[in-house]
Amino acid sequence: MIPEDLRYTAEHEWVGGDGSGPVRVGITHFAQDALGDIVYVQLPDEGASVEAGQSLGEVESTKSVSEIYAPLSGTVVRRNDQLADAPETINTDPYGAGWLIEIEVSDPATLDGLLSPTAYRELTES
Repeated sequence: MIPEDLRYTAEHEWVGGDGSGPVRVGITHFAQDALGDIVYVQLPDEGASVEAGQSLGEVESTKSVSEIYAPLSGTVVRRNDQLADAPETINTDPYGAGWLIEIEVSDPATLDGLLSPTAYRELTES
Protein backbone atom coordinates (compact mmCIF):
# COMPACT_ATOMS: atom_id res chain seq x y z
CA MET A 1 0.00 0.00 0.00
CA ILE A 2 1.96 2.97 -1.35
CA PRO A 3 -0.21 5.99 -2.18
CA GLU A 4 0.56 7.41 -5.61
CA ASP A 5 0.02 11.06 -4.60
CA LEU A 6 2.90 11.20 -2.10
CA ARG A 7 6.72 11.38 -2.25
CA TYR A 8 8.99 9.22 -0.08
CA THR A 9 12.42 8.98 1.55
CA ALA A 10 14.75 5.99 1.87
CA GLU A 11 14.20 6.33 5.66
CA HIS A 12 10.48 5.55 5.16
CA GLU A 13 8.94 8.97 5.62
CA TRP A 14 6.24 10.24 3.27
CA VAL A 15 5.56 13.81 2.14
CA GLY A 16 2.24 15.14 0.88
CA GLY A 17 1.89 18.43 -0.96
CA ASP A 18 3.68 20.28 -3.74
CA GLY A 19 5.55 22.84 -1.64
CA SER A 20 3.33 25.77 -2.58
CA GLY A 21 2.12 25.63 1.02
CA PRO A 22 3.05 23.49 4.01
CA VAL A 23 3.76 19.83 3.26
CA ARG A 24 2.50 17.07 5.52
CA VAL A 25 4.97 14.45 6.76
CA GLY A 26 4.45 10.99 8.25
CA ILE A 27 5.99 7.54 8.33
CA THR A 28 5.01 4.91 5.79
CA HIS A 29 2.97 1.77 6.23
CA PHE A 30 6.22 -0.18 5.72
CA ALA A 31 7.87 1.68 8.63
CA GLN A 32 4.97 1.34 11.07
CA ASP A 33 4.66 -2.35 10.18
CA ALA A 34 8.36 -2.92 10.91
CA LEU A 35 8.13 -1.01 14.20
CA GLY A 36 5.12 -2.87 15.56
CA ASP A 37 2.76 -1.33 18.11
CA ILE A 38 3.62 2.36 18.51
CA VAL A 39 3.31 3.56 22.09
CA TYR A 40 4.92 7.03 22.07
CA VAL A 41 5.81 9.79 19.61
CA GLN A 42 8.15 12.74 20.20
CA LEU A 43 7.64 15.60 17.74
CA PRO A 44 9.33 18.99 17.34
CA ASP A 45 7.60 22.14 18.52
CA GLU A 46 5.75 24.38 16.11
CA GLY A 47 8.15 27.07 14.90
CA ALA A 48 11.16 24.74 15.09
CA SER A 49 13.58 24.69 12.16
CA VAL A 50 14.32 21.28 10.65
CA GLU A 51 17.12 20.29 8.29
CA ALA A 52 16.71 17.62 5.62
CA GLY A 53 18.26 14.37 6.79
CA GLN A 54 18.47 15.43 10.44
CA SER A 55 16.47 13.85 13.25
CA LEU A 56 13.27 15.70 14.08
CA GLY A 57 11.81 13.30 16.64
CA GLU A 58 11.28 9.70 17.68
CA VAL A 59 8.72 6.96 17.41
CA GLU A 60 8.77 4.41 20.21
CA SER A 61 7.19 0.99 19.78
CA THR A 62 6.98 -2.11 21.91
CA LYS A 63 10.04 -3.34 19.95
CA SER A 64 12.35 -0.32 19.68
CA VAL A 65 12.86 3.44 19.45
CA SER A 66 13.39 4.85 15.95
CA GLU A 67 14.45 8.30 14.82
CA ILE A 68 12.22 10.27 12.46
CA TYR A 69 14.24 12.21 9.89
CA ALA A 70 13.22 15.47 8.24
CA PRO A 71 12.61 14.77 4.55
CA LEU A 72 13.05 18.49 3.72
CA SER A 73 14.43 21.63 5.32
CA GLY A 74 12.03 24.24 6.64
CA THR A 75 9.95 25.32 9.60
CA VAL A 76 7.42 23.19 11.50
CA VAL A 77 4.10 25.00 11.20
CA ARG A 78 1.86 22.33 12.69
CA ARG A 79 2.21 19.09 14.62
CA ASN A 80 -0.30 16.32 15.14
CA ASP A 81 -0.93 16.70 18.87
CA GLN A 82 -3.60 13.96 18.70
CA LEU A 83 -0.72 11.45 18.66
CA ALA A 84 0.20 12.32 22.27
CA ASP A 85 -2.94 10.53 23.46
CA ALA A 86 -3.28 8.06 20.59
CA PRO A 87 0.15 7.16 19.12
CA GLU A 88 -1.32 3.90 17.79
CA THR A 89 -3.09 6.02 15.14
CA ILE A 90 0.18 5.78 13.19
CA ASN A 91 -0.33 1.99 13.03
CA THR A 92 -3.96 2.14 12.00
CA ASP A 93 -3.84 5.12 9.59
CA PRO A 94 -0.23 6.07 8.70
CA TYR A 95 -1.23 8.08 5.59
CA GLY A 96 -4.26 9.78 7.15
CA ALA A 97 -4.91 10.62 10.80
CA GLY A 98 -1.44 9.29 11.73
CA TRP A 99 0.46 12.15 10.05
CA LEU A 100 3.23 13.70 12.18
CA ILE A 101 4.01 17.32 11.25
CA GLU A 102 3.54 19.97 8.59
CA ILE A 103 6.61 21.84 7.30
CA GLU A 104 6.80 25.15 5.46
CA VAL A 105 9.55 24.09 3.05
CA SER A 106 12.43 26.54 2.57
CA ASP A 107 13.05 25.38 -1.03
CA PRO A 108 10.09 23.67 -2.77
CA ALA A 109 12.42 22.44 -5.56
CA THR A 110 13.91 19.98 -3.04
CA LEU A 111 10.69 17.96 -3.30
CA ASP A 112 12.02 16.75 -6.66
CA GLY A 113 14.82 14.97 -4.80
CA LEU A 114 12.40 12.68 -2.96
CA LEU A 115 11.47 9.20 -4.16
CA SER A 116 8.51 8.64 -6.45
CA PRO A 117 5.96 5.98 -5.44
CA THR A 118 7.54 3.62 -8.01
CA ALA A 119 11.06 4.17 -6.67
CA TYR A 120 9.88 3.70 -3.07
CA ARG A 121 8.04 0.49 -4.02
CA GLU A 122 11.28 -0.83 -5.59
CA LEU A 123 13.19 0.10 -2.40
CA THR A 124 10.81 -1.76 -0.13
CA GLU A 125 10.58 -4.82 -2.36
CA SER A 126 14.34 -5.32 -2.68
